[in-house]
Amino acid sequence: MKKTILTGIRPTGSLHLGHFAGALENWVRLQNDYECFFLIADYQVSDYADDIDRVRDSVWQVALDWLAVGLDPQDNHFVIESLVPQHAELSVLLSWFMPLGRLQRNPTLKAEMADLETGKKGVPVGFFVYPLMQVANILLPRANLVPVGEDQLPHIEMTREMARRFNRDFADVFVEPDALVGRVPRLVGTDGQAKMGKSLNNAIFLKDDAATVTRKVMGMYTDPTRLRATDPGHVEGNPVFMYHDAFNPDVAEVNDLKERYVKGAVGDVEVKKKLAVALNHLLDPIRERRARFEANPSLVKEALEKGSNEERAVAEETMARVREALRLDYIARGMPAAAAP
Repeated sequence: MKKTILTGIRPTGSLHLGHFAGALENWVRLQNDYECFFLIADYQVSDYADDIDRVRDSVWQVALDWLAVGLDPQDNHFVIESLVPQHAELSVLLSWFMPLGRLQRNPTLKAEMADLETGKKGVPVGFFVYPLMQVANILLPRANLVPVGEDQLPHIEMTREMARRFNRDFADVFVEPDALVGRVPRLVGTDGQAKMGKSLNNAIFLKDDAATVTRKVMGMYTDPTRLRATDPGHVEGNPVFMYHDAFNPDVAEVNDLKERYVKGAVGDVEVKKKLAVALNHLLDPIRERRARFEANPSLVKEALEKGSNEERAVAEETMARVREALRLDYIARGMPAAAAP
């Protein structure tokens, strides 16, 4: 039997090159060797609860992007989290055993909460417990492998800890999953900032047309110390060259550009134009597939319905074992002798 993968994305917008290099590329490569559950984690958008229209649209945008990059819903499972209520049930049961301090020490959560706390609304409880939801998501289909971005590694370690504790204290139900980080652990934004996203206006999306990609590339941050094309430039830490390394398959061209850049023998315009060509070459087949599925929305709906139904069957099998281990299968066990009349 194939081993199992669970991985997913919160539906907060369309997917971008950071998602592709950090995750989707791996998903496509692994999909034929594993039984894959690709999860749209709509329970985990409490910070967007006042913008449900965005969440609803993003569910479909994410599914379209998955299909566009070549994920096959016939052999794998596209799952909407809220259509599999066992995700919520397992989250509640695992919350019995997750110490509050363990959640508070999660470095990813701490950083994200700091961003939210700068706003006027504060941090929703649902956002605070989303790492616990991620633990439940991974354990529910008993995943062996979780392809993630580098910033998600603390969540995988938390999942492994929970699996060990439950198996030791109750019954051997869960698998301790391994993490797999993408080829590019973290892709910076086009403005050189560590985070990339729609709200920051520093992302190149998989659905962007060729003209939009070129415009965004030509506006990318480069080396601020370089005032003229004849000035020696810095390659390290330069976002344009980071993107060349990540997405330009012509290694000889990239090396030539780097050599000339540090000597002041090539301008930013040429370097960016060649990057735009490489990116559009990568995105052309993705855009073509996306347009085909956009024209046939019934295929997207079918993929989401099929995958969610299939995961429900697996999830209920896991939850039956969890309830039995926790002795919550009240009807099946019958009335305890001490309670009998």
